[in-house]
Amino acid sequence: MSTEQALRGVALEVENLTAGYKGTAVVRDLCLSVNAGEVVAMLGPNGAGKTTTLETIAGLHQPMGGKVSFHGADVTGRSAHRLAREGMAMVPEGRALFPTLTVREHLRLVKSKGGLALSELLSMMPELEKALDRPAKLLSGGEQQMLALGRALVRRPRILLVDELSLGLAPVIVERLLPLLRQAATEYGASVLFVEQHVSQALEVADRAYVLTHGRIVLNEHAAALANRRDVLKASYLGETTLNV
Repeated sequence: MSTEQALRGVALEVENLTAGYKGTAVVRDLCLSVNAGEVVAMLGPNGAGKTTTLETIAGLHQPMGGKVSFHGADVTGRSAHRLAREGMAMVPEGRALFPTLTVREHLRLVKSKGGLALSELLSMMPELEKALDRPAKLLSGGEQQMLALGRALVRRPRILLVDELSLGLAPVIVERLLPLLRQAATEYGASVLFVEQHVSQALEVADRAYVLTHGRIVLNEHAAALANRRDVLKASYLGETTLNV
């Protein structure tokens, strides 16, 4: 990424990323970007490579090829720990909570200078206030997912990566959680890249969406336009359409 691009507000740029496991590529020559303060959805069928992409960007896997830039700096191959210090936060599939720690203890573990005050986070997620001293294992599925998201947001990240926020949750809970991603961008300036299977709800909160099929991006479209082109969306899931149709 050039300095000019960084000044225009490109938070994340992925160029020709190839990634996978044990020498086998799952994602090939993938390119995507997220602008500062933008909410971008990554959609596609199971096995398309969405989680692999997100985890590689977050530093959980070494890329097999390509480049990842974060606010103009080349961060390809940097560790997840180092990327976290630089302002990247991830909400993983499965939540990765500590069962015996309370909500308050989870938030205290990651609190840092310049992060959100507890009162700010609770104004965004008032459901957690009554559960502050409750162990994670005693929370409902929705409360656990809210805690996982809150744990990432309390650090006031520059970019938030979210993998399947709605996994295993009832639709009414999904309708409560997904708008929090938009709120994180609007109120706290976070850029957001999220993987989601609930397509309609994802397109309601996203600015843009990428669709992956068989490890490649087959569609990149503004969310509002894509929501009105269900035939194109369906075709992209089946790998029957091309980028920027």
